Amino acid sequence: MVRFHLSTTATATASPLHSHGVELVAPFPLLSLTPHHRHRHHFQLPFPSLSASTSSPRCSRRKRASCSCKMTDSQGKATQPAGRDVRSGDMIFQPILEKGVFRFDCSADDRAAAFPSVSFVNAKDRETPITNAAEAVPTFIPTYQSGSESQTVQLQLPAGTSFYGSGEVSGQLERTGKRVFTWNTDAWGYGPGTTSLYQSHPWVLAVLPNGEAIGVLADTTKRCEIDLSTESVIKFVAPSFYPIISFGPFPSPAAVLSSLSHAIGTVFMPPKWSLGYHQCRWSYDSDLRVREECFPAPSSLVKDLHDNGFKAIWMLDPGIKHEQGYFIYDSGSKIDGWVQNTNGQPYIGEVWPGPCVFPDFTQSKVRSWWASLVRDFISNGVDGIWNDMNEPAVFKTVTKTMPESNVHRGDDDLGGRQNHLHYHNVYGMLMARSTFEGMKSSNENKRPFVLTRAGFIGSQRYAATWTGDNLSNWEHLQMSISMVLQLGLSGQPLSGPDLGGFAGNATPKLFGRWMGIGAMFPFCRGHSEKGTTDHEPWSFGEECEEVCRLALRRRYRLLPHIYTLFYMSHTMGTPVATPTFFADPKDPSLRNLENSFLLGSLLVYSSTVSDQATHEVKHILPHGIWMRFDFDDAHLDLPTLYLQGGSIVPLGPPYQHVGESNVSDDLTILVALDENGGAKGQLFEDDGDSYDFTKGEYLLTHYVAELKSSVVTIKVSKTEGLWKRPSRRLHVHLLLGGGAKLVALGMDGDAIQIAMPTALDVSELVSTGEKQYQKRLESSKPIPDVKADTGPKGAELSRTPVELKSGDWSVQIVPWIGGRIISMKHLPSGTQWLHSRIDVDGYEEYSGTEYRSAGCSEAYSVIERDLVHAGEEESLMLEGDIGGGVILQRHVSILKDRPQVLQIDSGIIARSVGAGSGGFSRLVCLRVHPTFTLLHPTETFISFTSIDGTKREIWPDAGDQTYQGNQLPNGEWMLVDKCLGVGLVNRFKVEEVYKCYIHWGTGTVNLELWSEDRPVSKQSPLTVSHQYEVARVASS
Repeated sequence: MVRFHLSTTATATASPLHSHGVELVAPFPLLSLTPHHRHRHHFQLPFPSLSASTSSPRCSRRKRASCSCKMTDSQGKATQPAGRDVRSGDMIFQPILEKGVFRFDCSADDRAAAFPSVSFVNAKDRETPITNAAEAVPTFIPTYQSGSESQTVQLQLPAGTSFYGSGEVSGQLERTGKRVFTWNTDAWGYGPGTTSLYQSHPWVLAVLPNGEAIGVLADTTKRCEIDLSTESVIKFVAPSFYPIISFGPFPSPAAVLSSLSHAIGTVFMPPKWSLGYHQCRWSYDSDLRVREECFPAPSSLVKDLHDNGFKAIWMLDPGIKHEQGYFIYDSGSKIDGWVQNTNGQPYIGEVWPGPCVFPDFTQSKVRSWWASLVRDFISNGVDGIWNDMNEPAVFKTVTKTMPESNVHRGDDDLGGRQNHLHYHNVYGMLMARSTFEGMKSSNENKRPFVLTRAGFIGSQRYAATWTGDNLSNWEHLQMSISMVLQLGLSGQPLSGPDLGGFAGNATPKLFGRWMGIGAMFPFCRGHSEKGTTDHEPWSFGEECEEVCRLALRRRYRLLPHIYTLFYMSHTMGTPVATPTFFADPKDPSLRNLENSFLLGSLLVYSSTVSDQATHEVKHILPHGIWMRFDFDDAHLDLPTLYLQGGSIVPLGPPYQHVGESNVSDDLTILVALDENGGAKGQLFEDDGDSYDFTKGEYLLTHYVAELKSSVVTIKVSKTEGLWKRPSRRLHVHLLLGGGAKLVALGMDGDAIQIAMPTALDVSELVSTGEKQYQKRLESSKPIPDVKADTGPKGAELSRTPVELKSGDWSVQIVPWIGGRIISMKHLPSGTQWLHSRIDVDGYEEYSGTEYRSAGCSEAYSVIERDLVHAGEEESLMLEGDIGGGVILQRHVSILKDRPQVLQIDSGIIARSVGAGSGGFSRLVCLRVHPTFTLLHPTETFISFTSIDGTKREIWPDAGDQTYQGNQLPNGEWMLVDKCLGVGLVNRFKVEEVYKCYIHWGTGTVNLELWSEDRPVSKQSPLTVSHQYEVARVASS
């Protein structure tokens, strides 16, 4: 199988290796893992509290180690809590790497037992104390609790500390109150409460109340809980034994990240072309979609793209088709290079090509083998490689990945022979490393470009990344800013989202706004899912197309600045995009801003709300001078740009592609003076594609501006590198405020002087600039917030779901396709129990025993909305015609007197059954079919007590299960997530339910309720009434 994804800077992608082609935020009931046995007629009674424990259950299947907070007595001596072989106390420490960096372990024996570091560039740096800091003592010392299976580490910081980092995480920017689990997961359609995404960064950046910062790394590859649910407390929980590495406190967050880079490395220096705009789609079904011509082969396609200034990125997945005679499979088998199952045989899992084997990238011989394949592959004209599905993702498994018991025969310097549980989180990084090394070996002087979905802290050394399969909605637009910033605060500066959203159909306004913001992200790519409407910048009408054109012109004009930021990031470890508070870490009012960010000294302010233009958003600016500017392109749907006083930023012409640029082209610099009349900035230039810059073949120019005697002098203060300055014109734009500026022209390298007008003249210029800015805004054509055009799945995919939001629940329903519930979020715990596509899965109901029988896809009518019935707060009544005079009726409500309960009352009703049938319908069955998302599949099970008193726990490995008669749950069953310590309780009336059915899918589970199978009449409908409620669970 070959998959083509076209990504233009451009990037064409294919799969050539395939021959075929906490404490929870609000109180709610605390339950034991065994549901209370109750009589079937007590349907409406509240679920009782059976345990008083408030400790959070640990993430370790079946067996759990205890978990607690600080474990030292008043003298700081270690105490021994109740429990076998459990130790606790202050961690021991030693200085490593450089001043201010410490390694902490539970004991000297634990230090010796820890696995080698995969995150450090040089693993020995973690093991080697520095001798000139023997007297150094850390400011903060973590405490620990450690047993034979688990280690809990806690660090108490001053009140008012703010938390960031933790890698690729969704939701809010400031992380206090959040818990995440590092377990790389194929997380299509994730939400703000999803706790495991595609990458793992067991790292927290803490900004102290005084603006200083400290970084904390739990250096373990295994599944790790990062618990920030308690204010000013960092807690890690992971299997024993692992060290903690602290960086700081240092004077600023930027200093912490620079120090972190000395341990885990800096971002690879990207080729300049890779910073252009990428256009991609799953899937451009033919060459015809790429260009309005025909191409006989991919190599011909790439040649034509190259001739027109485009680049092509091709996709490689890790799954290799299990097929003798396929040369990739045969050569990998020859070196015995596959991940093995517990029987010592190659593990076979299903992915896109069908049955696949998986390279064991933990072995150096396998990485070399893969690199050799990549080296040969590059000869097809490949410019970059995209590693996808490398969590690794596996189809038709509940866990969505390979078994944790699989065997990797890793190199000793990585940890040796271990199970998949040990290496899962670094599999994607090791694949990206192999791909990077293969590309580099094809041409040692050409910089590779690798894009990876899965990663680990340190993977920035080899690859860029994106934020996975996001959704085309405003919530994901808002989250994309925080997600890019969090990755940058975790050592990965080269990232961005799928602009416009991968899944679903964007509206013109959503796409245009996202493009305006995304053109300022470090990595800029539009990408969409197969079957959605067209998501190219020119696909949403002329107003959106104009905004996209302006946004991309901005990016290409700013490329000299962005490229310089990446050079600084590569050489110094500084981030490229940062939260606004980096401009003033002491200011607490900046720490939660999520609609603005910094690109160096450039501040980007945006609107992520559909009914609010950017200029209508309140702009909270850091202390100091901030000059608003634009490129005479101010628009209601584009971000507002500011330049910090004291800064100089370089600009280039608005090229069609990076290959058009020439060092002799005119250069422009923007200048914003500070309070003292000074400014400075840098410009890095090289050939953009080779490693010659490491040999001095570059030009790094330091520009300064100084105001003296009403004259501003702009000049070069310093240069670095062997390149001679090209002969070119230099345009200087001196910003005055309000969009006003003074312009001067000279030769680059010469001193250029600008005479400052009088204060009165400046005031008039600023006033005129403000008026011109407002005029440009008023004359711009706002993008209409209309539904997207009909596409392959129809216009119905772009319609807005009906939302019920009250009490503990937020529920989204699409009446026009099966009355489907596509989202079911519990607000106090932040758990998203159900999150689906609009046209499949979610909460469905059928009218027969057959899968997806009538009722699951018909259009439903909204009969009543926001009813004012007694005892209800939010409700929706739906009806769907399922043929033969029969309707399927559903009433969804959130109860006013019990806001923690989501109630669903459904029925199949005979409305106009013909008299010839005696008033009875055909044979029908009401089959309730919810597809719940498993956030932690290996730690999730179903618990209930049967009518006959049997207590049951059904884990995914039990497979599908059916219960009838006395084996039915006695009125309730519960879906338990032991990682999160919560359970979804589903109560129902036993007399209405004939059968309960459990089906484990890929990262999902169906908890089905079936009525009896019979005809209905007006007097004898089929009904199923049931409820959902979330409860905290205690350890078993």
